[in-house]
Amino acid sequence: MVVVARYDATPRIAVFELARADGDELWEYEPGAHIDVQVGEAALVRQYSLCGPPGIHKQYRIAVLEEAASRGGSRAMHALTEGDTLRIAAPRNRFALASARRHVLLAGGIGITPLLSMAQNLDATGGDYHLHYCARSRSEAAFLAELENHPRVTLHFDDQAPDQLLDLERDLGDPVADTAVYVCGPGGFMDYTLGRAAELGWPASALHKERFSAAPPAAAEPDGAGESAFTVRLSSTGAEYTVPEDQSVLDVLLANGVEAPYSCGQGICGECIVRVRAGEPDHRDEILTDGERAEGLFTPCSSRSRSPILELEL
Repeated sequence: MVVVARYDATPRIAVFELARADGDELWEYEPGAHIDVQVGEAALVRQYSLCGPPGIHKQYRIAVLEEAASRGGSRAMHALTEGDTLRIAAPRNRFALASARRHVLLAGGIGITPLLSMAQNLDATGGDYHLHYCARSRSEAAFLAELENHPRVTLHFDDQAPDQLLDLERDLGDPVADTAVYVCGPGGFMDYTLGRAAELGWPASALHKERFSAAPPAAAEPDGAGESAFTVRLSSTGAEYTVPEDQSVLDVLLANGVEAPYSCGQGICGECIVRVRAGEPDHRDEILTDGERAEGLFTPCSSRSRSPILELEL
């Protein structure tokens, strides 16, 4: 891919327009999708949501927040200029629009990126929605030119009058049948928003989320369940490997030459998902729904086992 355009949407958010180096069309994608981007001398791989308008087949648009505690990915992205090249993988989507009559989109900071794509799609298809976009200030809000005069968008800035701050009792309200709620943003914003929505009575099935980083690990249970070493078994060969306390299932599989897909390594992208054939998983991901967990899906990069042996469909 070639960076065909780059501009700073805010002092910390850079927007990139990407096109294939050979000029061919790119993969189609649904709103909420993201791509893996390989960048920098260390060939770091990071995930960024596609936030361009629908119907454009020769360019992708992504926006990247420069993180103060960057592990190298955002710094490498912000160093790119027009004409630079990078590699990407085909779009994946674990944050798609649900089948619902109405949609409520709740974005915090850089969390606007997947929700902007959803809003653009709903505009194009006549969908019923409202987008609430929260930022610390106008100067830190990206895509204002596209959003501030939109009749289905409400902006909330921390440094302005208290009555315009996000108020979920007012802006989300009580549960409404056939309504889907989407939440994306920093961890604190997501924890507050999802927790308040649950307090208002919204069922988990109506709440859809995407995190850019894994939530802090939960406190260990008193009995130590899920914290000790266990054995992972592959259903295809019967091979067994010990997963120690300080390694993930994915770490052990890769160390033993097992071909296992993965990307983020944090349980937030869904690339590594496999199915459990036997045993009791200890789910620690941020991507699977309760229904998918009940069906036996599992993320080897972040989740563990509550039983001595966990057999995976690998």
